Amino acid sequence: MQTKFESPPFRLDARVVVITGAGRGIGRAIAQVFAQAGATVAIVTRGEGAGRETLNSILTQGGNASLTCADLGTREACEAALAQVTALHGRIDILIHNAGIFPQLLIEEITDEQLDEVMAVNLKSAFWLTRAALPHLRRAESPRILFTSSVTGPRVALPRLAHYAASKSGLNGFIRAAAMEFAGEGITVNGVEPGLIATEAIDALGDEEMAREMVAAIPLGRLGAPVDIAYAMLYLASDQAAFVTGQTIVVDGGALIPENSALMP
Repeated sequence: MQTKFESPPFRLDARVVVITGAGRGIGRAIAQVFAQAGATVAIVTRGEGAGRETLNSILTQGGNASLTCADLGTREACEAALAQVTALHGRIDILIHNAGIFPQLLIEEITDEQLDEVMAVNLKSAFWLTRAALPHLRRAESPRILFTSSVTGPRVALPRLAHYAASKSGLNGFIRAAAMEFAGEGITVNGVEPGLIATEAIDALGDEEMAREMVAAIPLGRLGAPVDIAYAMLYLASDQAAFVTGQTIVVDGGALIPENSALMP
């Protein structure tokens, strides 16, 4: 039986995608790749300067994008950000929650306030953003909810990142439960678990010697690039992934395959 392609693979023409944490790193790459695929990209990020850099990188290539500045640590901020997006674009077809924080702290050091902030930005905001986007996603032709999770928490762990690991493990649980709740409405919910990706966040974890040790533990012999995560997201957002829901894709260069795999952020 020959497959009939009703639309070009991995195109997102005429769709509005919200991407949080799109000011730099993985979020910026997702925004750029989705714009290249024809989507109108609503950049949501805390820092205006970095957000404008992402915005300009898309506009100068002929893409369509807007910028909303928001700190997603409260329900009110999440709701206000999506209200601004819909005021600008009139719809939301795809929601991608990529924003996340991970201050490095031992369990005995982290304060209640710091713990609350990590859980709010990394996990609770998944609930807040999803609820705010649902009325719009229910009207979309091919609605998608996507999350940037991590291998840290669901699969491996590191000292000083227990709070981050807990938030990402919780996020994977949310992905599966939300996929079940929304499946009857045709809304798919999936995520990507990055391994070691060359971003500013990785630079903060150690010096050049540690970076060499990280690369040595990756079978493909290099750190991942933000665009590696972006293309996995593009697949999950596309019509070609319509039968995939409740899943996370590990993108780590094979680092988790060996039994003696290095622990990863």
